[in-house]
Amino acid sequence: MRGLLTAIAVALAALLAGCGGSTGGDGGSGGAPVTTRPAPSPLQISNGPVEAADPGRPPLRLKLSATADPIHVPFHRQPRGGLLFDLDTGEVLWRRLPDRVLPIASLTKMMTALIVVKRERPTDKVRVTKEALAYKGSAVGVLPRGKRIKLETMLNGLLLPSGNDAAIALAQRVSGTVAKFVTRMNAQARAFGMACTHYTSPDGFEDAGNHSCATDLAGLARAVLDQPRLARIVKRRRAVLPFPIKGGRIYLFNNNPLLRTGYPGTIGVKTGFTNAAGRCLVAAAQRGGRRLGVVLLHSPDPGRQARVLLDRGFRLR
Repeated sequence: MRGLLTAIAVALAALLAGCGGSTGGDGGSGGAPVTTRPAPSPLQISNGPVEAADPGRPPLRLKLSATADPIHVPFHRQPRGGLLFDLDTGEVLWRRLPDRVLPIASLTKMMTALIVVKRERPTDKVRVTKEALAYKGSAVGVLPRGKRIKLETMLNGLLLPSGNDAAIALAQRVSGTVAKFVTRMNAQARAFGMACTHYTSPDGFEDAGNHSCATDLAGLARAVLDQPRLARIVKRRRAVLPFPIKGGRIYLFNNNPLLRTGYPGTIGVKTGFTNAAGRCLVAAAQRGGRRLGVVLLHSPDPGRQARVLLDRGFRLR
């Protein structure tokens, strides 16, 4: 009997010891409490994004907290969204609904190009597939089916005449299929903390679900210009490159209105147009050691408005 009572006492002591120790129910033996990550915030189309739950690391942190911008331009017809900013400091000089989510047409190709140069070498070859030749919209236009084109030539075709055929061929080269490449595009957008941005294609021809905002595109412009291979391409007015067609060369011309009109110091970067997106421009110029960028979405005249904004920005001290 005494042995039974002793066994019961030992069991009760062990039970009490197990219930004591830590006063915090989730603390356990000193471990961190378990937390659940909230779901990503939804987009507010045309009114800007909700703050991202897990923002990435943007290529450029814009200083958007100021209550007043140093530049005021009373355009008679405003773009639907826009920014003028310093590419190196992130200072915002002028803004127009910079977080408004809008279709971006071929500005999409900035992300396409960025992913390609991070994964492929200039001397790699890109096969011209039947899918690439089934493009719609703007194109390089003379891609010979089945031929393998030097990757750097295809990049020029993507960024200068804004070739949708080049976008498809490059996407297939990197990821095997266009769908897998688009998944990679969206993953990179999340890594950059691009809360406004979602891609549905490598070319931007279809507007449904393919959108961004001026804030995100400003950072993307900096990322493109930080890549030497892309920076060399987007500042060219034209390129003459070896190509497997009659004559052995292809002539490519840049659509950037600032380069076409010889705006001083222009260093890139990309144009876009669809009926839904309107005329879009991401441009950059350099003078006196300063680099300024401008984003204009659905602008009535992006070339003229960019010149006005950049002139005003470079006059600031």
